[in-house]
Amino acid sequence: MMEYERVLAAVELAHQNADAYLADFETLLRFPSVSQEARFRPQLEACADWLAAEMERIGLENCRKLPTAGHPVVYGDWLHAGADRPTVLFYAHYDVQPAGDAALWRSPPFEPTRRGGRLVARGTVDDKCGIWVNLKALESTLRACGGLPINVKLFFEGEEELGSRNTGAFVAGNRDLLAADALMLCDGPFSPRQPLIGYAVRGTIMGELRVKGPKHDLHSGRYGGAVQNPIHHLAAVIGSFHSESGRVQIPGFYDGVLPLSSRQRRHLDAVWRTAGAAVERGAGVAAFWGEGLGSFAERTTCLPTLDVNGIYGGWQGEGTRAVIPAEAGCKVTIRTVPQQRSEAVWQRFAEYVDGFDSARLSVSSHLLSMAHPFLMADEGREIRAIQAAFAAVLGRSGLLMRHGGSLPIGGLLQRELQVPVAMLGYGAGDYSHAPNEYVDVRDLQSALDVAIHLLFELARAG
Repeated sequence: MMEYERVLAAVELAHQNADAYLADFETLLRFPSVSQEARFRPQLEACADWLAAEMERIGLENCRKLPTAGHPVVYGDWLHAGADRPTVLFYAHYDVQPAGDAALWRSPPFEPTRRGGRLVARGTVDDKCGIWVNLKALESTLRACGGLPINVKLFFEGEEELGSRNTGAFVAGNRDLLAADALMLCDGPFSPRQPLIGYAVRGTIMGELRVKGPKHDLHSGRYGGAVQNPIHHLAAVIGSFHSESGRVQIPGFYDGVLPLSSRQRRHLDAVWRTAGAAVERGAGVAAFWGEGLGSFAERTTCLPTLDVNGIYGGWQGEGTRAVIPAEAGCKVTIRTVPQQRSEAVWQRFAEYVDGFDSARLSVSSHLLSMAHPFLMADEGREIRAIQAAFAAVLGRSGLLMRHGGSLPIGGLLQRELQVPVAMLGYGAGDYSHAPNEYVDVRDLQSALDVAIHLLFELARAG
């Protein structure tokens, strides 16, 4: 069978089995694999067991659930394409966000419901579709062709929604198991009308500041004007973070930020011509801030940022209480960009905050979590393969985009495995992390077609 006949046979089989495949997806969605709540641990373990069994059923090998210090990893492979074919590691995660307020769901979050061409359930977009699409692409190809055009490893994580807190140690201890020629991150959106390929992701540093003064709250009438108020001092610290123009004033904060290459700027401009107006409208504000630092697109994807996400101190209840509080604090998020070292950025931030410590008030910083930024290929074998798959199925090329958000596992895997990384999401829907999360069933089929074509394109895109 010729190569083009093989890919067409796999696609045709996938279409013939669309209903059965979708029923399997619904089975996966019924597992409430919520990693953030301990009460769901048994269901999360059951989901991992089901995935390992499914991988074995479709013809993959070495399928097993592997323990970590937290939730398990699920692994499987098929390595019979030959030494002249690449080995590609495909990543997705099976854990999901909590459902939140059940009253806001039109149907139970873990009872998949088809409604108006949509399949509604928690995890449909983020990220069980990334698992389902890969499994069904492999199943269709194995059944139709008797083998795969490339060597494949699957790595499905159970802690992405926890910031991959225990996955780093697992990866470091299993580099040989996960060794590959390329890594495909299958987490993120899928837009068949204008496909996108992510090639840069910012890092995230989550932290907290605490300002402590008297041992207990004091009467502001008796001590006001004599005892320094922690809230006032915290406000001064926060107010010093940015200049009037929006530039972060912490020394060394922008160290490591590299200017965009001409090719990267073309990518940014192309995406912004398509999506920029809608993104700006979505902010719902009359005017923006920080124009002197760069364009809106640059400020939200290419530059590091510092934001205060929450603040506390003193009386928060109804009415008033005349106190000088004993403590005040705030939560902060720092976004770092590729080529910056998140550890170094946090160290500079902590040193800056320490400078506000005094005999009257103690100021301390506390690191809560850290995800590293990373830069992926915007050209090369994997990008050519993705673009060829888009062209074959969707009739158009994907735009290369920088993500303003973060993907903790991406930077971790890139650092540990030292292989080319590409990102191709299959989330053809909306409302991830929100009530009534859904995928468009028709677009999900298109995503599966792209995934099948990608297997064959990866084999010949060298």
